Amino acid sequence: MTEEFKQAIEDSKTLTKRPSNEELLQLYALYKQSTEGDTTENRPGGFDFKAIAKYDAWETLKGKTREEAMESYVSLVKELIRKYA
Repeated sequence: MTEEFKQAIEDSKTLTKRPSNEELLQLYALYKQSTEGDTTENRPGGFDFKAIAKYDAWETLKGKTREEAMESYVSLVKELIRKYA
């Protein structure tokens, strides 16, 4: 799965149109869960809404294994390529 995951990372950089913010957050969260596992950081505070959104997206994947996250990431990239490439 690791080679397919690495390829999906590269493929995600070739999209000709920008995915929606929700799709980008999904990509971010799945990437972080795949590479780091569950978040161990504290939720950002204040007015850094972008950091808060990224943290919240990642936090929703808590408990998902790295392998499951990689599979989901690869599937999402394939869907985005069909939609935006």
